[in-house]
Amino acid sequence: MPSYLMAVDGGTGSVRAVLFDLEGKQVALSQREWEHAEDPRYPGSMDFDVEKNWRLTVETIREILSGVKPVDILAVSATSMREGFVLYDKGGKEIWACANVDARAKKEVGMLKEIRPRLEEDIYAFSGQAFALGALPRLYWIKNNEPRLYEQAATITMLNDWLVYKLSGVLTAEPSNGSTTGIFDIKKRKWHEDICRMCGIRDDIFPTISEPCTVVGTVSPEASRETGLSEKTLVVTGGGDAQLGAVGAGVVKDKQAAVFGGSFWQLEYNTKNPVMDEQCRIRINCHALPDMWQYEAIAFFPGLIMRWYRDAFCLHASPGKDKSAIYDEMSERASKIPAGSHGMMCAFSDVMNYVSWKHAAPTFTNFAFDPDKFNVYTFYRAIMENAAIVTRGHLDLIKALTGDTPGEILFANGASKSPLWCQILADVLQTSILVPEVKESTALGAAICAGVGAGVYKDIEQACSALVRMEASYMPLDANRDIYDALYHKWREMYQAQLKLADRGVTGHMWTAPGL
Repeated sequence: MPSYLMAVDGGTGSVRAVLFDLEGKQVALSQREWEHAEDPRYPGSMDFDVEKNWRLTVETIREILSGVKPVDILAVSATSMREGFVLYDKGGKEIWACANVDARAKKEVGMLKEIRPRLEEDIYAFSGQAFALGALPRLYWIKNNEPRLYEQAATITMLNDWLVYKLSGVLTAEPSNGSTTGIFDIKKRKWHEDICRMCGIRDDIFPTISEPCTVVGTVSPEASRETGLSEKTLVVTGGGDAQLGAVGAGVVKDKQAAVFGGSFWQLEYNTKNPVMDEQCRIRINCHALPDMWQYEAIAFFPGLIMRWYRDAFCLHASPGKDKSAIYDEMSERASKIPAGSHGMMCAFSDVMNYVSWKHAAPTFTNFAFDPDKFNVYTFYRAIMENAAIVTRGHLDLIKALTGDTPGEILFANGASKSPLWCQILADVLQTSILVPEVKESTALGAAICAGVGAGVYKDIEQACSALVRMEASYMPLDANRDIYDALYHKWREMYQAQLKLADRGVTGHMWTAPGL
């Protein structure tokens, strides 16, 4: 009898149900795009519509079930974008929810910083989080702007926990995404109510913590009626998207590293001994394994910048061609441009500085009016090189904290489909790059959690050893070492000059964290 594991993946732009067999092969995928609307009363807000988004989730699950028997699905787990959360009343009804980059709480960040000097740094010492992304400022915003909802709230969970709740009827939270709230003692992997008291917000809304791979129950009768899943199917806690992406790429051992190349680029570095950065520059999260943590550094928008460049400058050159095919064509032509793009540089994301996180205005610089050297393909390659250069800056942060440089890095998600981008990353980092066979690494990570919970695999490490396979590897080219080393140091100096222009108001910041 065939047996399967299901992952439900609530990303920023879509929700997916993905089915895997017990050998880790993707059997089926169903996807629905979803949007997170801004409340016109609150600029920067990003509401999460629980009713509509659950209906879309149900559609993906039902579509998957059209090809398999529900009783053949042993277990289901969930992953999601991080930072977004849901509030529930005493009866378990959702009363408020936001998506990941909700930015309505800019004023509240300033108010929190006024409570006492270095409050943010003191909270970072326990949580590994700053105010830029966490839940603290948003909860403070709800207290100030929605007092009725604030009083009604009985429980808070992250979005992957909400999916588990909708499937099982059990309210719980797991630490990999819970730690991104900034209300966590990451070393103890539990809520830190003292942080709430330090900030003047409630400390009585936090559910029991269940580690990833914990069976919380089976599919509830109500969820079974809605989705078509069997009531015998186990529901298992999952985790945050980056952490389960690392699981799905096999990055589950101490000192392993991965880069996830999507709309944002995330560098994840595993550690069994998390040491807080005294300068609070880098984020620290709980991994999905109970004895593992991750340093995380985030580059803003490489995938979105590439999409903008394609649509603004490349579509006219290939009318009628599929947009994904344009990426392939541009990469092939850009591979003919010499490493270093003839010295041209661009500025988008800065190297991460978590407590003072801001970016200069988007910039291309140091090019000449020579169409043979500086053309549409040169600019395209420069964008690729820029993402790799920022990643090198992030790797330097990790080396400063740990004294270690990983000998190889797993590279996954959309950018890893480009052989040129893989090679550029290897050359800039001077590190071998491995690309996993399964591109849906986050969904595979959730399926692995489901399988461990169901007893199919002994633990996450054993599952990864059996299921994760590499598709390609890229070694750094010695000929490009000095070129990229020089370009990196020039880029750091150039970026600081561009950032000063934005700070003075001569140009506009590409993005600044709330409260700066």
